Amino acid sequence: MSKKATLDMPKKAVLDNTPSSDATSVRGRAMRLRPAELWQSAGPFAVFAALFILVAVLTPTFIGGGGLSILAVQAAPILLVALGQAMVLHVGSIDLSNAAVVVFSAIILAQTLGPFGAVAPLLCVALMTLIGAVNGFLIAFGQVPSFALTLGTLGILQAASLVVSNATTVYATGNTELLDSLYGTALADLPEAFWLGVVVAAALWALLRFTRTGQGMTAVGLNESGALFSGLRTRWLKVAAFALSGLLSGIAGVLVIAQGGAASSFGLGSDLLLPGIAAAIVGGTAITGGVTNPINIVFGALTVGLVPIGAAAVGITPQAQSLVYGLVIIIVVALTMNRNRAGAVK
Repeated sequence: MSKKATLDMPKKAVLDNTPSSDATSVRGRAMRLRPAELWQSAGPFAVFAALFILVAVLTPTFIGGGGLSILAVQAAPILLVALGQAMVLHVGSIDLSNAAVVVFSAIILAQTLGPFGAVAPLLCVALMTLIGAVNGFLIAFGQVPSFALTLGTLGILQAASLVVSNATTVYATGNTELLDSLYGTALADLPEAFWLGVVVAAALWALLRFTRTGQGMTAVGLNESGALFSGLRTRWLKVAAFALSGLLSGIAGVLVIAQGGAASSFGLGSDLLLPGIAAAIVGGTAITGGVTNPINIVFGALTVGLVPIGAAAVGITPQAQSLVYGLVIIIVVALTMNRNRAGAVK
């Protein structure tokens, strides 16, 4: 190679790496955003806004008749369950027992609120957190698939709820005023219970973004083997994710008593599993793990809370709402799943 050619090579390399070339490359990548990336950035709010406009057009009284407050009441327990589910999905697992945890928490609280007063909610939430942590421990250290184990936990808790409640509705008979502010106090016409979920979402966002624990959870969800070889305590991170799911489901059980003053194994809260998963996925949580924005899950929960109202507006019967939730999950996962990272889809 001639000396002139050798001297010209760095010039060519410099020209190939000019800011103009970089800018063109960035613009090209931006124009080729995958559906998953678009969904996670703008999808949750866009879907909520579209559905909200549809409902407002079809039922004009929704806006002026306290519809926003009703929506927030419906969305509050869904939001907490969805946030817990999202943390479990974030580490590459799933929790099928969280709705059963909500019901069990509500039943225990209804029985203990009178005798124990303000201590009862704390005890219930602590017990549900322990149940979640045990789930995570058995999954992480016993190497039991999360689908199978939490399905088993679902059955156990359903049976426990029937036994503890004697298969009847349990009413909170004392100290119910301790929970009145959750739905009796409003900020910007939205109940305190909903704002509690928003605060939890902000806290989880900060956890995932700024703490070593949250970043470790992200690493586990993206590549558990790589995280393990990097020295992360991947098993305990999974335990933490399931403990958070139990914690938030326990708080959702408190909201059930605050809202209805009673609980049963077949009543309020027993149907939160599918809406909770739908809200997490509509909120941009990747089913394959490692991608979660808890703030967006707020819009996912509001969207799911709007489904019954929107379904009624277009003539869909309440019995078909589960069909809508199921279709939403299938469509969103199919459109946004990162198949390149997942490899073989099982």
